[in-house]
Amino acid sequence: MVASNLFAGEQTHLQLHNVVQLSATSSVEVVQDLLSISMTTTRDGSDAATVQSQLKASLDAALAKAKEAAQPGQLEVRTGNFGLYPRYGRDGKSIGWQGSVELILEGRDFARIGSTAGKIQTLTVASVSFGLSREQRSKVENEAQGIAIERFKTRATDIARNFGFTGYTLREVSIGASEPGFTTRPRMMAMETRASAADTPVPVEAGKTTVQVTVSGTVQLK
Repeated sequence: MVASNLFAGEQTHLQLHNVVQLSATSSVEVVQDLLSISMTTTRDGSDAATVQSQLKASLDAALAKAKEAAQPGQLEVRTGNFGLYPRYGRDGKSIGWQGSVELILEGRDFARIGSTAGKIQTLTVASVSFGLSREQRSKVENEAQGIAIERFKTRATDIARNFGFTGYTLREVSIGASEPGFTTRPRMMAMETRASAADTPVPVEAGKTTVQVTVSGTVQLK
């Protein structure tokens, strides 16, 4: 029994020889195809119920206008933060209430979203963000993954050849993808895009983002 265990230990030790750890990365640049516009407003007053009622009225009016143009995948409408907080004076005593509401317009139809945002008069643009839709992200990740895997295989083959081996076998591998997600414009820049006249579309233009995939693992040279 002892001899058998020793033999197994020697086999494991031998198998760990000529093992190489390596990685390969691929990056693919793509135009962002998803737009998200956050619209908000704030109210303040001495009575909490009054402030809340004013916020609700502003949000309801914005929702009604946004839902007229809503379309699955192209323009999705959802509410965001809705908060009501007491305001305090320098002496620490309550002097009133302040609250805010948020409406988010998101989708792939930039023209529809920008036009709808321009028609909403009870809220103002707080931020404009761009990202990748699930379909676009999956497509680009698959492309970058294929390139990274081929680079990994090529590098493993080259390493084996340079060390005088005929090839390799794959021991373990892991694949990871990264993408910056939404890119948000600063609040002040977003506010500048808010049209002063009614029914004037909010101008938007997407940029590019980079999806990166890394393949890492170990190979047994043979």
